[in-house]
Amino acid sequence: MERYYGFDLGDAESAVSRLDRGSEGEPVVLPVREARSFITAYAQLESGELLIGESACYDTSAVKRALRFKSNFLTDPQAERDIRRFAAGVLGELYADGNLVKNDESCFYIGCPAGWDRAARERYRAIFEDAGYPPVRIVSESRAALISACQSRHFQVGYDIMSKPVLVVDIGSSTTDFAFILGRKEVELQTAGEVRLGGGIMDELLLEESIRRSEDPARVRRALQESSPWRSYCEFAARRLKEQYFSDEDYWQDRDCSKTVRIRTDAGARLTLRMDAEIADRLLNRGAEQLGGRSFRQAFVDSLKAVRDKIGDTMPELLFLTGGVSRLKAVREWCGAAFPEAVVITGAEPEFSVSRGLAYSGRIDAELREFRREVDDLIDSSAVERIVEQRIDELYRKVVDATVEPLLRQVAMPVFERWRSGEIARLSDIDGVMQREIEAWLHSDAAQELLVRPIAEWLKPVAYDVEEKTMPICVRHNVPYRALSLTSYFALSDIDIRIDAREVFAVEELTWLINGIISIIVGLVCGGSGLALVSSGISGIVVGAIASLLLLLLGKEKMQEMFMNVDILKPVRKLVPRAHFEARIERLTEEVKSSFYSNLENEKNAEITARMAAEISQQIEQCLSKMAEVVEIPL
Repeated sequence: MERYYGFDLGDAESAVSRLDRGSEGEPVVLPVREARSFITAYAQLESGELLIGESACYDTSAVKRALRFKSNFLTDPQAERDIRRFAAGVLGELYADGNLVKNDESCFYIGCPAGWDRAARERYRAIFEDAGYPPVRIVSESRAALISACQSRHFQVGYDIMSKPVLVVDIGSSTTDFAFILGRKEVELQTAGEVRLGGGIMDELLLEESIRRSEDPARVRRALQESSPWRSYCEFAARRLKEQYFSDEDYWQDRDCSKTVRIRTDAGARLTLRMDAEIADRLLNRGAEQLGGRSFRQAFVDSLKAVRDKIGDTMPELLFLTGGVSRLKAVREWCGAAFPEAVVITGAEPEFSVSRGLAYSGRIDAELREFRREVDDLIDSSAVERIVEQRIDELYRKVVDATVEPLLRQVAMPVFERWRSGEIARLSDIDGVMQREIEAWLHSDAAQELLVRPIAEWLKPVAYDVEEKTMPICVRHNVPYRALSLTSYFALSDIDIRIDAREVFAVEELTWLINGIISIIVGLVCGGSGLALVSSGISGIVVGAIASLLLLLLGKEKMQEMFMNVDILKPVRKLVPRAHFEARIERLTEEVKSSFYSNLENEKNAEITARMAAEISQQIEQCLSKMAEVVEIPL
């Protein structure tokens, strides 16, 4: 695609932004009927011409007119038809001004409330498709606002904020939309039961207050009753004046903030709209019929409290305000009071945050598709397998270092005690007992837990080697390299995408390693026959004399055979001190390790090693795939 368009179709006002492929700047807000932010209204004239925006509100030749229809989309079938006509009108204006070229490679990203489900979003998308739009994708408006903040050079929020809890508050003209981003996933939040909680309420209050203060209130009311278009236009003028005042309240403290509207109807009237501190207090803090007697402030604060209750224990670290009403200093103060843990920010032009974020979404979507393709290519290649294979001997060594000493103490020592107590009758039986006990221990949970730390340590340099492959991919597609940093994920306890060390090293499948450790330990501890158990630990003249006498009478081979198969008396067995065997265990620890290392290259099973390397690589690749999916979450 060459161009990405973001269309923020609001209930009261709309905006369209465009971002060209390869552009380094922000999306450009396109004027529609010479207005960057234009009224969401259309009028069908007697001539068949379709008017869009402000002129549609008061043109006297209109045979059909509609405005503020988006808020009824989920409940009123007529709203769907109105949206289609309005969308078609906007499309025509973009073509007419040259801001959109037919058959150009472009796509539209169109916003919707965060609370709309998949079915509603698909029905909404079909409207624009039927109206003749290029390919369309529907994106949450609050999500788009957050993308705008992340991309904005003004905020320098950056990608990292996506790993933090974020609350987006999008204050529209009719509703306030809350979206909670937690763990890079959006959690739907309702507006605390408010059907209407938007800036339009203050527009109505300002208009009513201005009528009440006018020279001839009855005449103004009659004029507006005669013409709903003129009433809509006056509300629009009130909204602009309200935003102008609240964008810089200090400036207007000693200046006149007003606008006079000449209502051209049969009744005719002149209405002066005015904003000052007293009226501002009236709009924010006095009860309104539209809100059941509550003030705008109370309704908004109540909604913030309800949202906080629904969020639970994990409070947002960033609260991002968007929409025209977010210009109000008081609104930012209310949000700060409700969420003191969060930094509250709003854009320089909050009315364009959503449309710009939607346009950014198009570019991000295209970049991430190419990003995912390269990540998949890396996964499909043998690069990760080669990295693991090159370090597999180091993994063996770490496992042996971690398991030999506890194995000797937790297995060999108990076997020795069983022989001393008489539970094992003959020395020749020790070999088989030792082999069974060692193998059982290596399959135990205790042994598995011992493997976690050495395997985690082994994974770190593997992860660094993998990052040398992933970092260039991230750089090419403007994705922070930490997005595919395995070491970052290993270090964070709150990330659910982690490699389980116990799964990386599946002991039950490592026949060669198990047999290797068993054979070496049995050989060194028992001398291959159990004799070393006695000869190394025996102490005292009596046992020594018995062994010497047998050697003289029977010869070495006969003596060993008889000694191994005889049921030695328990008092004699007790002459082999436990302390002497414990000392031998310490010497054997290094001997076992040394023997294992020397046999590592010559005796290891290539098939098992290859299978283990493949399984470890597969888990790392699955982790990379999940992390790549996380990068797409901002859409």
